[in-house]
Amino acid sequence: MSGFNQQVIEEFRANGGRVGGMFEGASLLLLTTTGARSGRAHTTPAVFVRNGARLLVYASNAGGPHHPAWFHNLRADARVTVELGTPEGTVERYAATAVVTEGAERDRLFAEQSARDPGFAAYQAGTDRVIPVVALHRTNPADPARHRAIAAHLVKVHDELRAELAALREGLESPAPALDGQLARHCLTLCGALHTHHRGEDSVFDLLGQQFPHLADALDRMRREHVAVARTVDELRTLLASGAAPATLAAEVDRLATRLEEHFAYEESQLLPALAPEPPR
Repeated sequence: MSGFNQQVIEEFRANGGRVGGMFEGASLLLLTTTGARSGRAHTTPAVFVRNGARLLVYASNAGGPHHPAWFHNLRADARVTVELGTPEGTVERYAATAVVTEGAERDRLFAEQSARDPGFAAYQAGTDRVIPVVALHRTNPADPARHRAIAAHLVKVHDELRAELAALREGLESPAPALDGQLARHCLTLCGALHTHHRGEDSVFDLLGQQFPHLADALDRMRREHVAVARTVDELRTLLASGAAPATLAAEVDRLATRLEEHFAYEESQLLPALAPEPPR
């Protein structure tokens, strides 16, 4: 993610969907997709318009020759998360399904947007590709199929993180390990993946709290554990940057592994029975 996008995202969330600079006064939302290759959450700001019960976003990429990454992601997985500012000055988060419009409908919707904002006409004139128009349909949070999908995704990501952590520990525990560039990158990749996963979970927890009030205490515990894991990850990053010996780093990774396994086991014990009575494994 670019530094500019990250700044806009942080300002959006801190100010109830209002931002300054080039997006001041624009109708802006935050769109979170799942990486087509990485499987990790990616958030990007996007201009939108309301169209009945749905929202429309445009994969303009400022008229660039290629579709933006978020468009490729939602083509692979249409399940997305939308964040919108509210009149009360808060940010509403909800799950949605992305549908790429086609043919005459796409042409009509893009023409309407170009009439509202001539910049979009300029974007289309500057590229050979047809700029997609994507409709975002709010998902019924009580949909059992969505609950099962969330449960399956939770198990999948947890298993991937367990595997990455095991590989990192194996590298650090090998005879006379050397903290080479590959091992350092593996460590930083794990730290980043944990941060992204927990940020995505925190957003989903808001939705689950509405659907499963009996999970309120468990969700609060999970949020606190996310904060504790984030502190451990920050300490691990600091050690890595300081050039600490592999043995010292290995001890910190072991501490993180213990905390994470307890956290993953607790999440799965609380969430999976509610989301998917039939285990997704």
